Amino acid sequence: MDEILGKAKTVRELLSGTKYSIDYYQREYKWGAKQVAELIRDLTSKFLEDYERGHSREQVEQYGHYFLGSIIISRKNNMNYIIDGQQRLTSLTLLLIYLQNLQQGGEGQVNVEELIFSEKYARKSFNIDVEERTACMEALFEQRSFDDTEQTESVRNTQERYRDIEEQFPEELKSEALPYFVDWLIENVHLVVITAFSDNDAYTIFETMNDRGLSLSPVDMLKGYLLANIEGSDRRTEANNLWKKRVSQLADWDKGEDANLFKNWLRSQYAQSIRERKAGAQPEDFDRIGTEFHRWVRDNHEAIGVTDSEGYFAFIMREFKFYSHQYLRLLDASWKLTGGLEHVYYNTQLGFTLQHLLLLAPLKPDDSDDVVDTKIRIVARFLDILLTRRLWNFRRIGYTTMQYAMYLVMKDIRGKPPKELAATLRRRLDDQEETFDTDYPYYLHQQNRRYIHHLLARITDYIERGSGAPGRYEEYVTKSGKNRYEVEHIWSDHPEWHEDEFNHPHEFSEYRNRIGGLLLLPKSFNASYGDLPYEDKLEHYYSQNILAQTLYPKCYSHSPGFLRFKELSGLPFQAHKEFKKADLDARQKLYREIAKKIWNPELVDEEVVR
Repeated sequence: MDEILGKAKTVRELLSGTKYSIDYYQREYKWGAKQVAELIRDLTSKFLEDYERGHSREQVEQYGHYFLGSIIISRKNNMNYIIDGQQRLTSLTLLLIYLQNLQQGGEGQVNVEELIFSEKYARKSFNIDVEERTACMEALFEQRSFDDTEQTESVRNTQERYRDIEEQFPEELKSEALPYFVDWLIENVHLVVITAFSDNDAYTIFETMNDRGLSLSPVDMLKGYLLANIEGSDRRTEANNLWKKRVSQLADWDKGEDANLFKNWLRSQYAQSIRERKAGAQPEDFDRIGTEFHRWVRDNHEAIGVTDSEGYFAFIMREFKFYSHQYLRLLDASWKLTGGLEHVYYNTQLGFTLQHLLLLAPLKPDDSDDVVDTKIRIVARFLDILLTRRLWNFRRIGYTTMQYAMYLVMKDIRGKPPKELAATLRRRLDDQEETFDTDYPYYLHQQNRRYIHHLLARITDYIERGSGAPGRYEEYVTKSGKNRYEVEHIWSDHPEWHEDEFNHPHEFSEYRNRIGGLLLLPKSFNASYGDLPYEDKLEHYYSQNILAQTLYPKCYSHSPGFLRFKELSGLPFQAHKEFKKADLDARQKLYREIAKKIWNPELVDEEVVR
């Protein structure tokens, strides 16, 4: 091998004035909402261990440091090509763009532009330089909308992960603490950069680190500890075979899912405490399981009932066997609409990363299959209602916002039988401040389009199923393909057509974005008809999904399934030959009444006897 250099660098040292490219054969940016949530959670939690209000920013230098891992670079033709690490570097760049935007207009701004891009001859060039993403990145930096229809998976993911960062970033860091956090991020967060001067050397390093030379993972260390305390080679072999089988199944899902299993399982069943969110507070059960579950089990083996060979054997062959099986089932239900467990899928579509923790909490290894499914349905339905009500009231559902509340729910429902579980969660919904009976209308804005899309898909699917037709929720939320569905406005963006009811374009725009003025339609429909007056579009709505059809008078004479549903539900459907301000108000009321039926807390009780 030629010379190979390894050096620890801060985020500033890594990105300031340095550009990185990605070879054409590995251009996909694939991180999902879960990985971004974990990144934000880990960074902000580490920062909050040291942050105290009132001291000078110079003291941030004394804060703890955070290691974000290693990246491998191939240096060729005076360019840096990322061989391993583009997911983290791309996500880090998106975080920096978000922080730059968030700081605008605030005090004590930290300029991070040079870490994001440089400009030469009026051409903006991002430090993570991938040509196909440039237009999207520029739009995010300039806080402009960007149409990712017909774009690649990487470009769509880039925009979606930026929205995830907006959702996940903690409110408590958005004002006074913000410049402190930015200082800490660029000066105290480190990566090890391994630089080779040929692709062959770079890939040899990559393979060695990932295949042969990689140190033991926490999952490996936990297995070693548990097996070492089981007496008898036959029993150790039996436990080891089960362990390898389950870990292999989890690895087939995604890298890191084996560790996610242990974090969710052990937290859900055993965590009794959580770190206070203040400087100097020590990590507690919940936190330690999240960062070092292998050590936590060793330190707490007596508390979890593992004290002898029989206990260690049972911990694998009973506890691990049961919870790993259920976790794999939940992964299936999270990514594929599964009969009886639909709400697990719905909650995943909202990007709610705490779901599995809550779903595992009431489960017990001696539960029958029917009891397990009933408990899962109860908790998933509870979360669906809780989260949707919060979104309808413009409340956040990100990890940092929901963590402590969900920790309390987790402890409250741990091991409870179905009736008691449903009663406990129903009380929490009855006590929830956020309902659908809000005086302020729910509307579309730059950060909530994905949630509006989900709600419209659920509403449309609900009417279809109620009318005796197959539901098409999965089709409505599919993010790829030229026929994918988009949130579309009933009113075209022509305020001059509505001057009889609105005195100012801003007032028109605010009304136009209310959920009652929105539909889910194929992108091709909007391209053909979206800019037309309502009266010219109305007839064409009848060829679309049932929610759009209900605008057209013929739906009320030629759709017997829908008419039965309308009568039985008592919902205030009506045709709209024109669509004025009063019509949008009526439509807003209709959507709210549908939402109150779909997300009715009484449905939690009904899951017990389903």
